[in-house]
Order: sequence, then structure tokens, then C-alpha cells
Amino acid sequence: MKSETNYDTIFGKMAIEQGFCTDEELRNSLEELESRSKVNPAILKDLMVELVYITETQAERLKTGIKESKAAAHQIPGYKIVGKLGAGAMAVVYKARQLSLNRMVAIKILPKRFTENPEYVERFYKEGQAAGKLNHPNIVQAIDVGEAGGYHYFVMEYVEGKTIADDLSAGKIFEEADALDIIIQVANALAHAHACSLIHRDVKPKNIMISNNGTVKLADMGLARATTDIEAAQSEAGKAYGTPYYIAPEQIRGKIDIDGRADIYGLGATLYHMLTGRVPFMADDSADVMRKHLREKLTPPDHINTLLSAGVSEVIEIMMAKKKEDRYNDIEELLTDLKALREGQPPLQAHRRFDVSMLRQLENGDVVEKEEEGYKEEAVAQYRLAILILSTIAVVLFVVILLLLFT
Repeated sequence: MKSETNYDTIFGKMAIEQGFCTDEELRNSLEELESRSKVNPAILKDLMVELVYITETQAERLKTGIKESKAAAHQIPGYKIVGKLGAGAMAVVYKARQLSLNRMVAIKILPKRFTENPEYVERFYKEGQAAGKLNHPNIVQAIDVGEAGGYHYFVMEYVEGKTIADDLSAGKIFEEADALDIIIQVANALAHAHACSLIHRDVKPKNIMISNNGTVKLADMGLARATTDIEAAQSEAGKAYGTPYYIAPEQIRGKIDIDGRADIYGLGATLYHMLTGRVPFMADDSADVMRKHLREKLTPPDHINTLLSAGVSEVIEIMMAKKKEDRYNDIEELLTDLKALREGQPPLQAHRRFDVSMLRQLENGDVVEKEEEGYKEEAVAQYRLAILILSTIAVVLFVVILLLLFT
């Protein structure tokens, strides 16, 4: 996790995560806070209310959540809290020392208000259990999960570094070679998770960390689901779980048969953002963003960043195909192309996927044309039959009329 952050930073992150304000509103608030620091110092909470970015009620709710989590953190036996690390939609994360092994760890605390909802508690424990099944150098390691003083906590590996989201928020656009090195490590992490029958379902820049020594770590298994858990899949049918900017179309539709190709889509959307400096689809609200994932054609990344190779653009387009059948079959197939690109070679798997996709489209087009021809022939036959019937009726009526006239 990142190094310690102050109260204002935690407050701002929680305000965004819980949808109380936008990134731009937070930036404006922080700039105003900085400009007032020497003349009229203020705290972020009060300033955001003053600027009408959040309400008094929202500000107090965030304050209470931070205060509660801090109190809870000090109740967990065997750990000494050092400072805050960050905040999410459902939790605050602290840096702590594990006393028994004298090492730094990160502790995620579930706020009190969420403990009253069994679904949140179950999801919190599932995150810890899912992470606990994985053991890979590119995945944040799970250490412990439990409850103390009425609070639920999840202890994990402490990573000194930053997230991809931190760099993107600062306006960084990654060089192609650097981005490939990072994405390959994440793909290795996903390959391990998929081999353990787990799909992440929330691959995005915020969940990808880079340690100070350059090691990439995939974090946050909060939405992870076992591919064999049919009961969980059925209970989630029709619900869209994921982050709008990076979510796969089948996740938006709430499909039951989600597999590793949903993670490939999220990884593709992340790589797109890293190389272009913008998300694949942008809109004013989440619903419109997700509609674009479903219906709008993707602007090729090399049309935005003309310095990109045609190969990496091709790979991303395959990763982000609307239909999962048109994406890479699995992470191993994707890794073959990613490694080829890193070595300056063409992405042969992507070429094959493009060929298969083109053939499928042509086949579908032929079917449509044949169906349309069939409909036309059927319509003509029905028209001719109707004319024949009407002609027959007319002849019969004419004969009847003649008979009536001459009898």
C-alpha cells in the first residue's frame, strides 16, 4: 500500500469512492485548500461543504466512518497501528506492525455501519478467503481475517509504493514498453488466479500496485468469485458487479457464466487507459458509460496516441471485444502476444483472433442474406397465392351473377 496519508487525503478519497463528489471537484477543493493554507487555513471537510461539493450530512458520515475505523484498528490484538494508508467505498486501510513477526502489514477495517448488513460482512470475508487461496509474487498476499470488538478486519501484505491510478491521476501516459512490462506481471497474477478457479472481476488501475522495487501487485479480491460457485453466480444474476470504466459487457448484463475473459477485458481497458491517458468510454454518468461498453465501437488506441505500435493496438482491441468469444481464449494465449510485443514481434494470436472474428462476421452476414432471400421468396409465394385465390373468387362470383341473370 502507499505510504501514510493525512486526514484530508483519506477524507477526499472516501468522498470520491462513495460517490459524494467527482475527481474534478476534489482537485478544485485541494487547490483551494492549498491557496488558503497561509492566509486562512481550513480542513478539507469544511471546505468541500463550503464549496457545495458535498452536504453537511455527507461530511459527517465520512468523518464518523474514519473515526470509527481508527478506533477499531487499535482494538485488533497483535498489531500496532502506525498510520492511515487509504480508503475505499467500504473500508479504511491502515499501516500496522505485526508484533509477533515484527513486520509491516496493511489492515482493512469494515466500518460499523456495514457490519449490520450480512451481505457486506459476507463479501468482506469472501475477499479475505479468496486472497488466501492465492500465493503468487504478483498478488498482494492475504495474512489474516477476523473480528475484534465488533469490527471485522482483513490483514494483508504491506506494499511500499503506488498504484497505477496514482500515476494516471497525475496525468502520466505510460510508454508502451513500460506498460507492457506492468501488464505482463498482472496477466501472470491473473493466470494464477484463474488456475485456482478464481476470477477477479475488478481489474483496474486502482487495484494494480507498483512497489518501490518495481514489482507489480494485483490487489483487492473484493469482487472475486470462484467459477465453480454456481450458487453465488445465480444469486448475482442480472446484477452488474464491477467498475464502470473497466467492466466487461457480460458483467454489465449480469450473466451467470462469467469467466476469465471478463478479466481480460478489464485488463485491456486498463492498458488502454495507461497508453492513451483516457478511459475507453467516457460519459456523464455510470449508466451511460456502461451502455457504451455494450454498444459503442472502441476508438483504436493508436488513433489517440499515434506513437503506439499497430500490434499493441490490435491486442487491446481483441482484449476488449464486445463478445467474449472474440477475445483471447485465456490469459495464456494473451501472454503469448504480450511477450511477443515486448520482444518487438507481431502478435500472432491476435492476428488469428481477427481472422476468426472476420470469418464469423462473414458467416453471420451470409446467414442474414440467405434469411432475407428466404423471406423475399416466401413473401412472393404468399402474394401469388393471394392473387390466385382472389382471382378464383372473382370468377366464381361472375359465374353466379350470370346464372342469376339468365334464369
